[in-house]
Amino acid sequence: MKRKTWYWIIGLAIVGLLICGGFIGLGLWVANQYDGGGDLGLAFGEGIAIVPVEGVIVPGEAPPPSPFIPAGTSAAYSQTIIDNLKRADEDENVKAIILQVNSPGGSVFASDEISLQIKETKKPIITAMGSLAASGGYYISAPTDEIWASPHTLTCSIGVIMQFLNLEGFSKEYGVTAITITSGKFKDTGNPFRQFNEDERALLQNLINEAYDAFVGVVAEGRHMSEDSVREIADGRICSGKQAKEMGLVDNLGYLPDVIKRAAELGGIDSEEPRIIEYSQHAGLIDLLGAALYRPSPVEELKQFLHFDAGSPLMYMYVGP
Repeated sequence: MKRKTWYWIIGLAIVGLLICGGFIGLGLWVANQYDGGGDLGLAFGEGIAIVPVEGVIVPGEAPPPSPFIPAGTSAAYSQTIIDNLKRADEDENVKAIILQVNSPGGSVFASDEISLQIKETKKPIITAMGSLAASGGYYISAPTDEIWASPHTLTCSIGVIMQFLNLEGFSKEYGVTAITITSGKFKDTGNPFRQFNEDERALLQNLINEAYDAFVGVVAEGRHMSEDSVREIADGRICSGKQAKEMGLVDNLGYLPDVIKRAAELGGIDSEEPRIIEYSQHAGLIDLLGAALYRPSPVEELKQFLHFDAGSPLMYMYVGP
């Protein structure tokens, strides 16, 4: 008799767990749908997608979130932004896209990836600049159909930068000696324990010039300007949204509500308050729950904190305060 009772208890417990698991799975599926599309799929009708570009532009996908990484260290991951642009372009309910840029720029490679996807986007796409949309932030804005900025937005900074540390004086003072063995004279270019020589400077300057020419070309094509006229203002200067408009780098001055209204016009949406579909550049609820079991190594934590990328130091980046 006792054995049968235990069988019933165990059976009911298993059924209960299965039911709870089903509810949890359904909740996670709904949450994932919400994080992916931004409106839980319960609202219908034509809408405008907002794709954010927030923080330093870096290659790849957003890593699993971590409770050890401060909230202020967010980055704009190129593949995540590209995926969001593709989804918005393929969504039949999305009639126009707003690229919401608040970034000092970043990786040349990642900026170009995003720019190429914008050129392939079929739907109207408008840039809404935040407080900062400089260098790579402007690079990805240039191919959009229209650029809107606040009069006080910091933008422009059209140019390329590479930075290297020089610890030669420090190493001499503290008796640190670096022993480097290479296969060729350029293999340790950028070695922080010695000065650059003229050949190395020329080599890196050629890379800078090549990336700069690409930047000028993107701006000239996107803004319908001659390359010569772009070069006149593409000296790395930072400028306000008002100044950018005077130079032909921005179409209109305004804020996000103004951009939403304009996007609705371009998308042929009649509603005075069009539905907004927000795409997140961060991980969704599924990833957040998965992160509870994910414990990156201290080195991975530091890389995430510093937005470390082992690739090229070639940057479309505004490095001001």
